[in-house]
Amino acid sequence: MIKRGANTYQTQQIMTASPVMLVAMLYDKAIQSLKKAVIAIDAGDVQARWNASNRAFEIIQHLQRTLDRERGGDVAANLDALYGHMLRLLPEVNMKNDQKAAKDVIGLLEPLRDSWRQAAANANASAAPVAKSAHDSFAERTVVSA
Repeated sequence: MIKRGANTYQTQQIMTASPVMLVAMLYDKAIQSLKKAVIAIDAGDVQARWNASNRAFEIIQHLQRTLDRERGGDVAANLDALYGHMLRLLPEVNMKNDQKAAKDVIGLLEPLRDSWRQAAANANASAAPVAKSAHDSFAERTVVSA
């Protein structure tokens, strides 16, 4: 029952998140997965390590595939190269049971995640006055028409 509620909450967060926040959430999930891989290496849990590192690999691969290289210019090119580097490091987690590779990728992902979170916060702050005025306008129309 609790798990179903948590899943519902998580689904609602995803469905209502801005595109910028969705990217930050992907970074969060990749980081979380790599931290699980490190824990699994310590515990000697090969299956958990593989599942966690594979999940992070899939997320980073998705981020790389969805880059808008035409509009993104140099930023997209730099992210593409960085994601490629991460994707070359991640197989070491499974092939060599290498915590360092996972930690190195976490170290690359965290500043990116923080930047996207800041961008989402800035976007929300600039949208708040517009949303407030739209809400106030709606409230005035509702009162006037009643």
